[in-house]
Amino acid sequence: MDAEQVKIFCLSLPGSSEQTYDAPSNILVLRVGDKKFAYFKTSEPERWRFSIRVSPEHFLELTDQPGIKPARYMGRFHWVTIVNVNIVPAQYLQSLILSSYNQALSALPKYKQAEIAKLKN
Repeated sequence: MDAEQVKIFCLSLPGSSEQTYDAPSNILVLRVGDKKFAYFKTSEPERWRFSIRVSPEHFLELTDQPGIKPARYMGRFHWVTIVNVNIVPAQYLQSLILSSYNQALSALPKYKQAEIAKLKN
């Protein structure tokens, strides 16, 4: 998967939206409700680096691989940055994105979760 395919996949998830932040952040944030589940860096030299939240077990496993590192400022919350999304197999990347999405979704109030569940049907 390339960066555009990842973005399309993320936006296909129920209740997801995107928001762009210009300088100094220069990021494209993907959210479900008001909770962030992924983001892309949009400025050079880190253009299209992709970050997601993972479980503590996946965090240790992933950060041992070349091209994947703890996300700047967010690593302590188990966010990883994938330098190039093309290096991660598509199905594995999609499962990591779904896990991050589900973590964000579960942090929403129950009534918002119910609204988003209706969108799935």
